[in-house]
Amino acid sequence: MAGIGLFRIFDPKVRRHLISDEGEVVIDEVRQHWVVYLVPMLEVALATALLVVLVTNSIGGSQVLLALVLVLLSHAFWQFLTHHRDRFVVTNMRVMRIRGVFSQSIATTPIARVLDITLKKPSIGRILGYGHFVFESAAQDQGFREIKWVSRPDDRDLTIQRVIQRTGLRAAASVDVLEGDEDSDDDGTGPIGMDSAQEVISTVAPSAPAHHARPASSGPKSIFNSERGNWTDDTD
Repeated sequence: MAGIGLFRIFDPKVRRHLISDEGEVVIDEVRQHWVVYLVPMLEVALATALLVVLVTNSIGGSQVLLALVLVLLSHAFWQFLTHHRDRFVVTNMRVMRIRGVFSQSIATTPIARVLDITLKKPSIGRILGYGHFVFESAAQDQGFREIKWVSRPDDRDLTIQRVIQRTGLRAAASVDVLEGDEDSDDDGTGPIGMDSAQEVISTVAPSAPAHHARPASSGPKSIFNSERGNWTDDTD
C-alpha cells in the first residue's frame, strides 16, 4: 500500500493540463505495458537476494555487496518512475505525451494533425498484449514519432481512429454552416451520433406564413460542448 501511495505522489496528473473551460476531456490515458517493469523487478529481486546473503552469511567484501544492492535498488526505482510518468493521452481535441521525473516534457498536437498511424505488434507483443504506435504527421518532431509499449493496442488504435473521425466530421459540419452549404450529406445518422438539427443550421427556411417565421439563429453552435465536458450531444 505504501508503494501505491508513493507512485500516486509521482503521478503526472494529466487532468491539470486540460483546457477544461473549452470542454476538453480525456478519452484515453495510455500507460506503458507491464512488460517494461520486468527489468526493474529483476533488479529488485537480485538486490534482495544479495541483501539476504549479507545478513545470513559472514563473507568478505560486504561493503562492496551493500553498495551493489543500493545501486540496483536506486536504478530500479528510477526505472519505475520513468515508465510510470510516461503517459500518452488522447482527448477530444488533441493528443499529448507527458514524460519526465524531475524535469517534465509535455508535447501536444491537435487531433486533426494526426494523418497516419501504423500499429506494430511484434510476435512477443501479440502474446503479451502490447504494441507500438508510429505516427506519420508533423507531430513526429514533438515526441510522437513512436509510442512504445502500448497495452491493448488494437482497442487503443480504434479509439484514436474514432476520435479522428468524429473531429473531422464535426469540423466539416461547421464549415458547411459557415459557408451556407445546402448540399451537406450529414443527416445526423453517422457513426458519431451528431444531431444535425442541433448542430447544423439549415440554410433553407421552411415554407410558412410570414408571421409564423422564427428569427434566424445568431450563429452556429460550437463543435464541442464546453458545458458538459463529454461527447454527448444536446437533445431537446
